[in-house]
Amino acid sequence: MNGAEALIRTLVGSGVDTCFMNPGTSEMHFVAALDAVPEMRAVLGLFEGVATGGADGYARMKDHPAAVLLHLGPGLGNGLANLHNARKGNVPIVNIVGDHATYHKQYDAQLESDIETVARNVSPAWVRRSSSTAGLAGDAAEAVAAALGPPGQVATLILPADISWSDGGAVVGAATAAAPQSVDAGVVETVAKALRADGPAALLLGGTGLRERGLRAANRIAAATGTQLLAETFPTRIERGAGLPEPTRLAYLAEFAAMQLAPLRRLVLVGAKAPVSFFAYPGRESYLVPEDCELIELATVDHDVEAVLEQLADALDAPDVAVPSSGPRPERPTGALTAESIAAALGALLPEGAIVSDEAQTSGLSNPGATVEAPPHSWLCLTGGAIGQGLPVATGAAVAAPGRRVVALEADGSALYTFQSLWTQAREGLDVTTIIYNNRSYSILNMELSRVGVEEPGPKALSMLDLHRPDMDFVSLSQGLGVPATRAETAEELTSQLEASLATPGPSLIEALVPPIL
Repeated sequence: MNGAEALIRTLVGSGVDTCFMNPGTSEMHFVAALDAVPEMRAVLGLFEGVATGGADGYARMKDHPAAVLLHLGPGLGNGLANLHNARKGNVPIVNIVGDHATYHKQYDAQLESDIETVARNVSPAWVRRSSSTAGLAGDAAEAVAAALGPPGQVATLILPADISWSDGGAVVGAATAAAPQSVDAGVVETVAKALRADGPAALLLGGTGLRERGLRAANRIAAATGTQLLAETFPTRIERGAGLPEPTRLAYLAEFAAMQLAPLRRLVLVGAKAPVSFFAYPGRESYLVPEDCELIELATVDHDVEAVLEQLADALDAPDVAVPSSGPRPERPTGALTAESIAAALGALLPEGAIVSDEAQTSGLSNPGATVEAPPHSWLCLTGGAIGQGLPVATGAAVAAPGRRVVALEADGSALYTFQSLWTQAREGLDVTTIIYNNRSYSILNMELSRVGVEEPGPKALSMLDLHRPDMDFVSLSQGLGVPATRAETAEELTSQLEASLATPGPSLIEALVPPIL
């Protein structure tokens, strides 16, 4: 058995049975070995960022890593942005990067590069270069265990071509992943005492604290103490919908987040970090916790956050509490097509069990409020801020969760980073509905231009944030990649097209022509 086959069989034995890939010459023996291991599903992406984002979306829904196969250092570089998002979201991925044969590296061939240095940007805790065919499968098993964490992480295994093609590989069993850390009962009691004290307090929830079990425990705590429930700005995955607690997400804009936090006297971190602004701005603070607010860490992503929240609820003797309805779902919208009418259509039509991949940017500000009473669903956000995540994450989520409709909410500028995802959706027959918010602008950057202090931008600066000349035709682009597409210019058209898409198997796209928010 050669190294490649032993590697793939070991991955499958460790529960990693899906590999997103964009391979090259140095990975051909891995590709050839796929036919010897039918249990491994191979998903081709036309660009490395599609493959890495697909692995991210898959793992968010499976709570188990997928593998991704990339071609040498440049291939890793092409996929780096979505591995960055996965790292920031604590998403488990086994990142396999092919390399030149060990004896060939000395010649500094055209594609030679320092893969380890590039990989450590997204795999700071685990990068390994396999040095023998006999040891390759063991390296793979350890990569899976490292990816699982806790916390979940990108584990990068560098695979030299000769280690892959040589005989002498042997399958090994799954390595044991570490168990989540426990929280001392004294810490739980200290937090319980703090929440019983006078003055406004909040839990800032992140990680698995935003899954259903964690949210229900947090709701008990809030009901018993009056504690406010906050959530990270861009959660990795949050369970939402009718009957589920809806924490208030921290605002993206630092000045609004600071206003949310200003009244607090205690802020308890539960699987989240202390809030800071996304960028530095002239004359504004970067650290957003008020000076007179006590910061208390209850649990990090290394812990079983859901269990810790239940411990805290039990320590407070907090009973189970039903979540009251906030009102009926929105009516089907009519009239002009705007970001708000799209939100209303989503709120009216989103099906139970849907998975929403949200990269709508400024056009999506109304979506969370409009869907709070939709049937229970999962919502996936742009964890690391590197745009081009939405369509690949939707693709990977659909691979992971067949039978659940995936809805990708995608800004026009962001979509163009990884639009090739649609081809993979068509090839795999994935149930993905994509809505492109086409306002022909990098709207969020127009906003940021003023926020950094540019009061009167000139025409050359503004042209760099404009997506006209020529206008893009997303319907034709989508059809060219094999995905049926329609265009909506009114709220009625959008609603009827969305309804049809949700009811039709396979992928489809709606180009929504909307005015800029800003």
